[in-house]
Amino acid sequence: MKKILITLLTFVSLIHAAQVYATFTVQPLKDANIAFIASGIIHKIYVDVGSKVKKDEVLAKLENSDIKAILEVAKTTYKYAKKDYLRQLKIKSLIDEAKFDTVANRYESAKDQLAYQQALYNKTFLRAPFDGVIYAKKIEIGDAVSGLMLRTAFKIQSVTKRKLLLAFDQKNRKLVHVGDKFEYKLDGDDTKYTGVISKVYPRANMNDRKIKAEVQTKDFLPGLFGDGYIVSKSKK
Repeated sequence: MKKILITLLTFVSLIHAAQVYATFTVQPLKDANIAFIASGIIHKIYVDVGSKVKKDEVLAKLENSDIKAILEVAKTTYKYAKKDYLRQLKIKSLIDEAKFDTVANRYESAKDQLAYQQALYNKTFLRAPFDGVIYAKKIEIGDAVSGLMLRTAFKIQSVTKRKLLLAFDQKNRKLVHVGDKFEYKLDGDDTKYTGVISKVYPRANMNDRKIKAEVQTKDFLPGLFGDGYIVSKSKK
């Protein structure tokens, strides 16, 4: 009897629940265009379209022998400036204050210069911003790139994590909330899927008066589309 009552209440609730029609496209949960922010010539490329990469993995690098040489000089300068500073620090009370300040200044300058040259060197390497798969490659070895005019080198997307980008009529804006269920089908696929609204955009598109929302999912091929109904917790 209890099971029958619960089933009946659920059925009554579904009858009175608002259902909002929505279309959607499948998009990667994460998607980025990657570009060098330094200028130079492409020296090596380590990945291609379809490569799965880890966060911070090197994807390509610029010819950087000159920058590396300057970095090594900065390391040597810093090494001896530090030794001199530590030596003078031990006898600080016995030497002229101005002399010690000169040594300290030389040490701090060497440290700053090393950090600067290291940063320039690091910029010659292009790294993955997150775990993902490369789906477009826009550079070849020998190409020139400029940090002043950013040029996309690769496009990367999350490997399996996806989101459905929903669009529904703005007249239903008060009915749709985060946490509402979304029941849907992909175009050409009779399988019924269910997801949960994870985000509702706070404005309508001025051209078609549609409001967007998102449902997180995985494994679907980006670019697919479909439609379904948002089962709102609100009542019509």
